[in-house]
Amino acid sequence: MSSNAITEREVAQLWGEYADGRDVAVRERLIIHYAPLVKYVAGRVAVGMPAHVEHSDLVSYGIFGLMDAIEKFEPGRGFKFETYAVARIRGAIIDELRSVDWVPRSVRTRSRKVEAAMQELESALKRSPTEEELAEELGWSLEELQDTLARMSMTSIAALDEVLDVGDGDRITLVDTLQDLTVSLPEETLDDSETKRLLRATLTRLTEREQTVLGLYYFEGMTLAQIGDVLGVTESRICQIHTKAVLSLRTKLGELIRG
Repeated sequence: MSSNAITEREVAQLWGEYADGRDVAVRERLIIHYAPLVKYVAGRVAVGMPAHVEHSDLVSYGIFGLMDAIEKFEPGRGFKFETYAVARIRGAIIDELRSVDWVPRSVRTRSRKVEAAMQELESALKRSPTEEELAEELGWSLEELQDTLARMSMTSIAALDEVLDVGDGDRITLVDTLQDLTVSLPEETLDDSETKRLLRATLTRLTEREQTVLGLYYFEGMTLAQIGDVLGVTESRICQIHTKAVLSLRTKLGELIRG
């Protein structure tokens, strides 16, 4: 821990001072204190990004999200700032990436085809299709499908942030269901018990390997390279498995939410 680290009591005092006067100097101290959170989120978003996307750029985008989170956070509502800020930081990074349209049009087109085929097979088979079944449905070779999944991995963070309409004006994103369920979520997400029910229902439709990859990545905080070492396959292969699993989750979760 850095010698400049401050205690939880001092952080609470800073929040109190900022709430009272919106002092710029106090805000700067809060930004410095929570800056490691931006680096963490930027590191997670960077997984699977093209080489030309600089980690330092993602951090810069995320700082704006952190500043927005500090400005809008209300300590009295009982939520942890870190939980609230992660969503804001991730959102700021994704918004900026979308604004520069870093995903080639050809990848977007093939992604839509894979998603449509996944939905068809999910409905027909009542389970997550294998890659062989998905390739056959698309009329592609297995190598073509795996190449597309690898390219789609660049868009997976945007897919996780996609908002699903759950009726009565309520909305939820897939990433909300993949967060640590021991952490209190903002009130805008579904009731925790309903989230758990939906997540359990969708996870059971995945293959054992897909469940393992998602668990190690989202709950254990491992990188795709580390997961590859554990499972004895390449990082690229883990990337493909992760992308297909997320697509399957999104497809099935949407079906369950719509009834």
